Parts: sequence; structure tokens; C-alpha cells
Amino acid sequence: MSQDSVHEKCAVFGTFGTGEEAARTTFYGLWALQHRGQESSGIVSTDGTLFHKHSAPGLVASVYREEDLELLDGTITVGHNRYSTSGSADGAHSQPVLHKQASLAFAHNGNLPSTEKLEAFLSARGVACDKLNDSEMMSESIACRMLDGQSIEDAIVANYPLFTGAFACIAMTTDKLVAFRDSYGVRPLTIGKLGDGYVVSSETCALDTVGAEFVRDVKPGEVIVIDADGLHSYQAMPGTLKLDIFEFVYFARPDSIIEGRSVNKVRENMGKELAIECKIDADIVVPVPDSAIPAALGYSQMSGIPFEMALIKNRYIHRTFIRPTAKLREQDLKMKLNPMPHILRGKRVILIDDSIVRGTTTRKIAGMLYEAGAKEVHILISSPPVKYPDFYGIDLPAQKDLIAHNMTPKQIGKHLGVDSLNYLSYNGMIRSTGMPSSDFSTACFNGIYPIDIGKRKDGITRAVPEVTTPLELANV
Repeated sequence: MSQDSVHEKCAVFGTFGTGEEAARTTFYGLWALQHRGQESSGIVSTDGTLFHKHSAPGLVASVYREEDLELLDGTITVGHNRYSTSGSADGAHSQPVLHKQASLAFAHNGNLPSTEKLEAFLSARGVACDKLNDSEMMSESIACRMLDGQSIEDAIVANYPLFTGAFACIAMTTDKLVAFRDSYGVRPLTIGKLGDGYVVSSETCALDTVGAEFVRDVKPGEVIVIDADGLHSYQAMPGTLKLDIFEFVYFARPDSIIEGRSVNKVRENMGKELAIECKIDADIVVPVPDSAIPAALGYSQMSGIPFEMALIKNRYIHRTFIRPTAKLREQDLKMKLNPMPHILRGKRVILIDDSIVRGTTTRKIAGMLYEAGAKEVHILISSPPVKYPDFYGIDLPAQKDLIAHNMTPKQIGKHLGVDSLNYLSYNGMIRSTGMPSSDFSTACFNGIYPIDIGKRKDGITRAVPEVTTPLELANV
């Protein structure tokens, strides 16, 4: 995905009974989930009596030193990588949230578009909400009920009606690890077995990293409690799966398995569907690295047009808190991507990307290809046009800034200055997953929000109408 686009949400990872190296296991799990959040990272552990916490802004590799991990005693842990969707991005709201009075640690992946019910509940309990983000309000509400004498699982189940949004969460006390998911399962959450204990993770790729064996996904609306007696399940609310399809399009790591489907295979299928829908006479297929590589391979396999890595990504460029000058910011893309003129010169190029949001970076990448000698540039996107904002944990810009909200595909292609631009159809995207469309939240593409977004719906308008051709009509 182009660098002006959506940002990842957050990652959660936790352990129970995996041994004295639990914090180190969580460290490696969070490292495997780095793609889901790059602003801050944190781990809370417990030795059965005390809680120990370490968190800081930055990437996992720089947040934890050896001495930090040594201070995180205990066999129960909760870890979190953050990319802010609610609250500031300066580390002030880093997670896990630790509530020592209630002996509770809490981590949240997702977003609550409406917190009115939570605020009313907390205000009635005398808890000020003005400086709390949605995750902190969730933690405070659970803590309130625990301080009333309820168990952590009873407190969570009782609070489900207050959590109006998307959430995949883990929480812990001094003797329990709890995993729970909203009733639509918008964000993934999975359980693994490691030795005599368990791990909980946002994605299966982290289970593989720490050597855990996949057990199963947490079901929509389910609360899983892990304690000394094993694993216990409670159905807090009736569940209806509405997984965010962007997990397959972009967010999840390609080596993860979601709902029994290989993310890498689904992305290859998207490329193959593109090749069926969009036949272009060209010389080479080039992906925007890294997320579009599987789709580009699928397109190449189906079309017979050679695949070429003609854009090279500098893998040592990471998110930074240094604020460069305006002039240096202009060099940012060239630091991240380098075209290969000896491959591109004189070629008719199909450039594959997984999505376009604002279009700013895509336009620059296309320009780089022409400057490197490409004769033609045809952009193919392995998902439909992104026309609507997300309120479930993705950092999408306002609707007015989404290029597909304002322009048709033909107009976007002209704006980007390329020879042609086409998107994968909605039906092609669904076919690629091998799952029914009813299993997905596709709000970014069709504006249908399975979870009520409250007052936020007032700012949503229908996108620019599509026009004449069958291909464009398929993208409505």
C-alpha cells in the first residue's frame, strides 16, 4: 500500500503459564506484530502478586532493553503495539492500561466510534472521562465492576452493551488471562498452545514466531478465560462474523492464517481475479513492495506477463519521531523506494498496488517509473475503490480526502498521469477469499457499517457516482 494511505491499527499479545521467560516470549510476539502498530509498545507482567510494566514510544526493537525484560517478572503477560486511532500519538496513551487498584491490565485493538454509553456509566461512578481515550474508558469500566467485587470475566460480560464498536482485547489479573472480541469479530484474535500454557495474539504469524501451536480463533462475542484450570469460554453476546476485509487486502502479515484462509493465498487470488477482469497488453508486472507482491505474482501467473521487482524497498527505513524539514520530507519516498531503470526502460509496465487512499504517493511512484524510462504505466489495484472512512480501528483520512470519493476511476487515472487505472471489482475481491460476503465488514468500499457509528454517520455522504463502462460499473 502506498505510504500516504491507511495505517495499521494495534496489536495485542499475551501469555499464561508459558514459563519464566513470558515477557521475552511477549517481546518476540510483539516484534512479529510490529506491522500493526509502530508508535509505541508496552508489556505488563505479573508474578502472582505484583504487576510490572514497561512501555515507551518507538518500535519494539528500540523500546525494550535486556534490563527491561529482566524486570518484567512473572508467567502472565499482556503486550501491546500501538498506532493511535483515538487519543494523541505522543505516547501519552500507550498500552497496556494498568489499573493497580483493581489489579487489572488491559490492551485493546480496534476503536469505539461512540463512547456515549461508556461515558454515562463512568460519570455515574464518578470517573472523569475528559482525558481518557476509548481504550482507557473500557479499562476503567471493567475496573469499576471488579472493585464492586465481580470477577474479571463477569465484569467484562456485564460491560459488553457499553462497548459500542470494534474490539479484540486481552486483559489479565494476578491469576487469569482473558481474551474477548466484539460480537462481529471485526478484528482477528487467536489462541495458541505453548508448552503447558497458552498465548493469545492478534495474528497467527506471532504464534509461529514464538513456537506456539494454533488452537482456534476467539469467536465473535466470546470471552475466553485462561487460568490454572485451563481454558473456559463464555458467550457474552450472540456472534455474527463481520471480519474487516482489509485484513486480507492489506493489514495482516502474508504468513498469517485468518478464518482458516492463508492471507498470502487470498492476495494471490486477488491478483488472479484482476488478470481475469483487467486484461492489459504489457511487458512486465511490477508490485509496490511489500504488500502488493502476492497480488502481482497472482496477476503474472494468470496473465503470463513476467513478474519483475523493478521497485526496491529500503527495508531499513522505519517510522521515526524526528521531524525533518519540508525539503527532506520530499525525499522521503525516494528513500523508501528505488526504481530499477535497466528493467523499466522502454517497457509497458503494469503497476500493482493493494489500494489507493489519497493518491498522493501513487502519483509520485508512477512518476518515478516514467522517469526511469517506462514507456507506459498501467495501474491495477487489487481491491475496490476506498470511498468511505473507517471507524473500527483503521486510521483512514476524512471522507473528503479519499480520492475515490471525489473522482471516478477514469478521473483518478488522469489525475495520476498514467496510461490507465483499474480496480478489482467488489465481487472479485469477495471471490478471492473463498468466504461469503456476509462474513465481512466492507464499510470502506460500500459505506455499510455493521456496528452503529452513532453521530459519525452524519458526516458520511454517498461517493461520486460511477459512469459508463461495465468495468467501472462493477466497481460501484
